[in-house]
Amino acid sequence: MPDEVQPAAPSTPAPKMPPPPAEKASPPAEKPASQPPSSIFLVPYPKVILLYPILLASIGAAIAMHVLGGAGDQVPGRGAVMVAEIFLGVMAVNLVILAFDFPRTTSLTLFFFVVAIVMGFILLVTFKPGIVPFLKDTLDQLHPAANATFYWGVAIVITAIYLAVFVSIRFDYWEIRPNELLHHHGILSNLERLSAPNMRIEKEINDVFEYFLLRSGRLILHSSDDRKPIILDNVPFIDRKESQVTQMLGALQVQIRKDS
Repeated sequence: MPDEVQPAAPSTPAPKMPPPPAEKASPPAEKPASQPPSSIFLVPYPKVILLYPILLASIGAAIAMHVLGGAGDQVPGRGAVMVAEIFLGVMAVNLVILAFDFPRTTSLTLFFFVVAIVMGFILLVTFKPGIVPFLKDTLDQLHPAANATFYWGVAIVITAIYLAVFVSIRFDYWEIRPNELLHHHGILSNLERLSAPNMRIEKEINDVFEYFLLRSGRLILHSSDDRKPIILDNVPFIDRKESQVTQMLGALQVQIRKDS
């Protein structure tokens, strides 16, 4: 008999392999927090440091007079008068800022209101001389002018004052460290140490013009010792200084709490 053909055995399906687990994305690395500086220097400046607009105006006027040909005794007419008027205007505004405090927006508005009235009166007298003829005649006789030597002299005097200020502040300044407050003063570098933990700091903007000119203001330091607060006037770039001191004191408080 011929061999019987046996049916093929049914093929078993291959077992399904589970899908590989999806890899979890690693969280992004956190950026390290900016470390506070090891020490912060607080230097109170005298108000004369705010005279730099007059310094710049005098240098610009001297260069303008050289261009106009008024470097010596011979001073040209209308050009020299215009340069002198601009210089006097800058000097007047700068001295007003130095003499008075403008702590609020109201005082600032009042200042610009007075300036607008004065400028309007000057323009009225200039273009409508018939209103106040006696005043027009008086103003016509005023011709302020100066040569380049005068403006260079003003610039040299203010620069010498600035150099004296920069030398004097080397003998009186404050330094804040993570655990102490140091007062450097005197020619022989006398040093006074105060405790920095639990120290409080206050910032005051007493004059909007001084803040505009040099970002300066007042810092008041309250140390943990029982003593009067330390008042530092005319500290330049006060916002940055206050931020650095706050960051340093905050890091110090965290460190004390961890140690405790």
